[in-house]
Order: sequence, then C-alpha cells, then structure tokens
Amino acid sequence: MELSSLDKLVGKKNLLAFSAGIDSTALFFLLVEHNIDFDIAIVNYNLRPQSKEEVTYAHHLAKKHNKKIFYKEVHLSPPSIEKKARAIRYAFFEEIIAHHGYDNLITAHQLNDQLEWFLMQLSKGAGVVELVGMDEVTQKEHYTIVRPLLYVAKKKLLAYLHQKKVRYFVDESNSDEKFFRNFIRKHYSDPFLEQFEEGVRKSLYYLHEDKKLLWQNIYQREQLLYADTKPSDYENMRLLSAMCKKLGYLLTSAQKKEILRQRQGVIAGKIAFAITPTKLFVAPYRTTTLDKQTKELYRKYRVPKVLRGYVFAHNINLDIFL
Repeated sequence: MELSSLDKLVGKKNLLAFSAGIDSTALFFLLVEHNIDFDIAIVNYNLRPQSKEEVTYAHHLAKKHNKKIFYKEVHLSPPSIEKKARAIRYAFFEEIIAHHGYDNLITAHQLNDQLEWFLMQLSKGAGVVELVGMDEVTQKEHYTIVRPLLYVAKKKLLAYLHQKKVRYFVDESNSDEKFFRNFIRKHYSDPFLEQFEEGVRKSLYYLHEDKKLLWQNIYQREQLLYADTKPSDYENMRLLSAMCKKLGYLLTSAQKKEILRQRQGVIAGKIAFAITPTKLFVAPYRTTTLDKQTKELYRKYRVPKVLRGYVFAHNINLDIFL
C-alpha cells in the first residue's frame, strides 16, 4: 500500500490523531511498519457506549508499541455536534503540539473522505479551492498536518486490517443520514468510488495540481499572504479563497460577496483581508496599540488598518505594500 509524504515524517516528532476506527487504526500499523516514530492522541466525546472501550484499546496499543498517549474526555450534546467535536479535537491537538514540541500532526483522511468533501462542496457551488479541501501536506503556523492516506481507498484499509487480523471499531453514528456527510457517503460517494476508484484518484490528483498552479500567483511572509490584484472580481475571489483556505478558513458564498463589497475587513474575528488597487492581502487578525511614529510609517507605506496588528507583531517588510 503506497503512502504519501512519508518523507515529511522521517526524523521528526509526530503526533497521530487516533480514534480506533478503521482509518486511524490502519494508519497506526502502517506507520509502525514503515518505522515512523509517532505518539497518539484520542478524544472521548461520550456520544456512544463503546467510546470507553475505544479509549482502552488506544491505551493498549500505545503501551504495546511504546507510544505516548494523550487523552481528553468531554461530554458533547446537540446542536452542531460535528462542528463542536472538530473544534475540541484540533484545539486539543494544538495544545499538545505546543506543549510537547511536535513537528507534525498526522491524520487518517483517505480517498473516500476526499470524494465526500468534493460532492458536498459541489452541491453548494464551489471552485477548485473549495472542491479539493485537503492536501497531502498543510503548513500551519507552528506545525504541519500530514495526510499519508489521502489517495488510499477505505476498502483497501479495511482489507489490510482483516489481513493483519487487527482489531478496530466502527462508529455507528457514521450511518446516521441526518448528517449531510453520511447521506452523501451512502448514496453517492461510496457507490461511485466502488466503480470508478482509479479515475477518481487520478481526477482528485489533477485537481490538486491545478490548485498548485493557482498558488504560483500567491506569495507569503509568515502567515501574511498576498497577490497582485486581478482585473476581475472572479479572479480576485479565487485568490482570496485560496489564501483563506491556506489559513484554515473556508469562505461561504455570503462571505465572498461581503468581502468584495467591503474591500477591507475581518472574517469571523479571525482572518483580516484587504483588496487594494494593486494587491490582495490575507492574514490572521491581530490587534495592537501602535505609537504615533509607527502609525505614520504604516500610513506612508499604505498598510491597510486591519493588517497592521499582524504586520507589527511579525515585523513584516513594508515594501510589499508599495
């Protein structure tokens, strides 16, 4: 089974996002086979009776294979369970990474996940940036996300576990069609992938390559991203969407319209953007108090007000604003 981007993990301090499900369990053993050093982190949301058994299994694997294990227990309730769980999960991972100095977060996203995402975004109206939501490697501010299984179909992971006689758990909530992703999976993505796996793999790979071509027009200083302003709003929005996605934020259709209307502002209190006559800018939103001399300097270099906190905090070269 061919894994992606393993070279990013060799000689690094790696943390595996583990759930005891098919994907992360298969990845656990594949990483062991490839002699990749890693530790694991698991979250118990207390949504299912078997969740405690999954945590016990995670501890068993960690002890058997000499891995550190980080564990968090929370109690979730509706609404927006999936959104809450994701926020809690990644906050936990980032806390571990910050406190223990991990270089990489390894996740078990695979080919089926890619196609599910593609169809979900296709149903809403999306461009290439939104359609291909996950990359093999995603650079965050203080760590890197690596997805070695991104082009491996779930059925191959399942076959691998059966061949190795490895225990795994199945989350029964994944069959609940009240969740849009599960509906797409059952009725569209899984049946389609069953018949056209190789074509889907190639198509998603080509789309990722097309997205890289878009990135040739985008430049970066720390987490401040910028590009030359294009003649049309459509071209500008493609670039701004790509830059926001790079910072971990997927724009809605309403937000895109508002960005083009405002030309400068803050999205969800997190992402600052500015459209100037010559350049497009996106950066994490930061606030700070500037002295009079610095304010005058930033005014002279035409640094958009919403970006000044980040520019000051990271001592960004002001020449990019001219």
